[in-house]
Amino acid sequence: MKRIIVPLSVLMITTSLFISCKQQDKGEARVDALIKQMTLDEKLDFIGGYQDFNIRGIERLGIPEIRFADGPIGVRNYGASTAYPAGINLAATFDKESAYATGKAIGCEARAKNVHVMLGPAMNIYRAPFCGRNFEYLGEDPYLAGQIAANYTQGMQAEGVMATAKHYAANNQEFSRHHTSSDMDERTLHEIYLPAFKAAVEQGHVASIMTSYNLVNGIHASQNDYLINQVLKHDWGFDGFVMSDWVSTYDGLACAKGGLDLEMPSGKFMHPDTLRPAIENGTLDIKIIDDKIRRILRTYIRFGLFENPDISKGYVPDSQLVRQTALNAARSGMVLLKNENSFLPLKKESLKTIAVIGPNGAPLNSGGGGSSKVEALHPLSLVEAIKEIAGSDVKVEYAKGVVTKERLPNSFFESFKCYTKLDGNKTPGVQADFFANTKLAGDIFVTNTYPSLNLTATDMAMKGLPENNFSARFTCYFQPEKTANYFLGVSGDDGYRMYLDDKLIIDLWQDQGETSQHYQTKLMAGKEYKLTVEYYQAGGDAIIRMNVDAKTSIEIDTADVKNEAIELAKKSDLVIFSVGFDAETESEGFDRTFEMPYQQDQLISEVLAVNPNAVMVLNAGGNVNMEPWYQGLKGLLHAWYPGQEGNLAAAEILFGITNPSGKLPASFEVKFEDNPTFKSYWDADKDLKVSYDEGIFVGYRHYDQSETKPRFPFGFGLSYTTFEYTNLALNSNSIKSGGKVTVTVDIKNTGAVAGSEAVQLYVSDPKSALPRPVKELKAFGKTTLQPGETKTLSFELDKAAFSYYNPEQHVWVLEPGEFEILVGSSSVDIRQKAVLTIQ
Repeated sequence: MKRIIVPLSVLMITTSLFISCKQQDKGEARVDALIKQMTLDEKLDFIGGYQDFNIRGIERLGIPEIRFADGPIGVRNYGASTAYPAGINLAATFDKESAYATGKAIGCEARAKNVHVMLGPAMNIYRAPFCGRNFEYLGEDPYLAGQIAANYTQGMQAEGVMATAKHYAANNQEFSRHHTSSDMDERTLHEIYLPAFKAAVEQGHVASIMTSYNLVNGIHASQNDYLINQVLKHDWGFDGFVMSDWVSTYDGLACAKGGLDLEMPSGKFMHPDTLRPAIENGTLDIKIIDDKIRRILRTYIRFGLFENPDISKGYVPDSQLVRQTALNAARSGMVLLKNENSFLPLKKESLKTIAVIGPNGAPLNSGGGGSSKVEALHPLSLVEAIKEIAGSDVKVEYAKGVVTKERLPNSFFESFKCYTKLDGNKTPGVQADFFANTKLAGDIFVTNTYPSLNLTATDMAMKGLPENNFSARFTCYFQPEKTANYFLGVSGDDGYRMYLDDKLIIDLWQDQGETSQHYQTKLMAGKEYKLTVEYYQAGGDAIIRMNVDAKTSIEIDTADVKNEAIELAKKSDLVIFSVGFDAETESEGFDRTFEMPYQQDQLISEVLAVNPNAVMVLNAGGNVNMEPWYQGLKGLLHAWYPGQEGNLAAAEILFGITNPSGKLPASFEVKFEDNPTFKSYWDADKDLKVSYDEGIFVGYRHYDQSETKPRFPFGFGLSYTTFEYTNLALNSNSIKSGGKVTVTVDIKNTGAVAGSEAVQLYVSDPKSALPRPVKELKAFGKTTLQPGETKTLSFELDKAAFSYYNPEQHVWVLEPGEFEILVGSSSVDIRQKAVLTIQ
């Protein structure tokens, strides 16, 4: 029998990133000397971003220019990169070593592109399935999220690349994210929404923190003194720098005093014109500015950037090692949710024909949308992966089954020619009327003319117009050269509407990342048509594009596409559904639906009616409404957004080459009404406040105390083998307050194939002064076992595992008494129990 030690954190930082106290003192002295040499203008310029993704250098002082890149699941900028599994997939591995390896691999690729600061990991809490960024985040449990984030950070920074923990804090919904306040009590904030960041700071030693777009308890996160100065910098001792998310600052002086060290992507609000007068009149102490610079330069010394600003030497942007890391993480994080009568794994010899049906079958659907989206170096679709694994003796065919609305390429918007009628004359271009609000209300701020409607934030920037709070009405006229069916397209970030001759034909008036819509209609040659596009910008990127094109117009009959899939299903031995969400329907900037888009539910139901031998590979950042089709499936594999190697991992699992071992990092409700946020997730009264009424009872903490049970509990995941838990033991049944206890348990593979098990340890406090959850995850570890093999896992629990936050005392407290130690395979499948007394 083998023995495995699983500490609370896998501390794997290379020694090169540790510096002695003497070296640290020299570093601080060097920073102080540089600050003294900087002029006031240099100081104020330094704390504002430069060229969107840089911190400016100061050549005369030898301060190098520093380069940033998105994001948490691959190096998005500067060309194609390895597309890694999304954060939610990484959380589903329940594997700290996988998190470390992923962070390290991304760090390697960042170095190859000479990127010094990566904008990840993302670690906000999964509160409800709608949040457009859930796929980037690390699940519903703060301990799980914290441990995955800390180890990811350690791996990345071991490669000499700074990690950035984001988005601090409480970015748990994307709708109206620039304007909505996440309102909660102090205990909820400290027990649920801050611990992952604390772990990234105290265990991961993260170099930087990024604030969120939203407000927290009525104060913007980027200027929130309580969150940044009091909690992060004072209480946790964070000595790195705090940056804003891109275009998420609103008041330069408030940000400066509130603890923000770096405004990105530029110093628009923390600008010299704003801060210099405040310093000169005594409103702002220059020591505050010096501290910001000190925090930034301190990280340069820690990561050796003064001596070695070009960190790309010896690194390549693509290697078999990083591809293998991405594949391993995808394999380990996929969760088998259903396997009726052991229908899986599939047997090649019993199959002659396979139908892959659904919009995600091809091409690769590697990740959700927004700033985390990576252009994959080696895209592999599920159809291609199934063909590869099934072999040449099995015929694999594909039918999309639904009509999707894919984002139109930028080149589509460059050719359309139209004219305005300003002053009664026909002038080439588009008339643009801007308003200094998001509602097209009041007087026109300014009227401009553009050659075409293909505009970004730079095109629309003008003095006096709010960067994140404006709207515009674009008007033009055109005459088609020929009678034909035309394709009218709009793409925008945020909301937009299109009118043809004053008739509304496209309506997507909501906060969102860039999304495309199109409308098809017959237009007559020589007839004049009026086109109007209304647009508003609420935050993030500002993009609005429009075109009319006959060449791109293809009449697609939705019924024909679905019928093609049904006919294919009829003649196939097996159906593999490849369905769910994609980068257009699940993305930062807006919240998604519980139901899958593109009428996929109807497609699945009709296909199941003609061929019940069907399994599903589901892509989503969380739960979806499974009611219409769950009972009819033989198998269900939740693949999340698994990155460029993920479809190979899914095919391996379906055919038994890889044994599934992922566990759900979030509880999956039967219907949204079962979720504790059902009455409070949306801003129903439009007061721009979201009240976290469920308090600390998020996810399984809610279901444990509720009569309503989820479809699948937190920590759940099936395997092709079975595991036995025995011999739970404590090294002491009684410890003093503040002491530690070691917990051991034996895990045996009692099945016929090798497999990995994610062992979960929960702590229960049956009696406390304040209400506590029935149990809380406090340790976990993953182990791989051959058939018949047994291993002992060991966990060490300290004071933090038994404490809760007391809002009256404003501290974490540990009450003496009896605690239960619960070890199991999920939050409801508890296999072993023990009692610990804390004196």
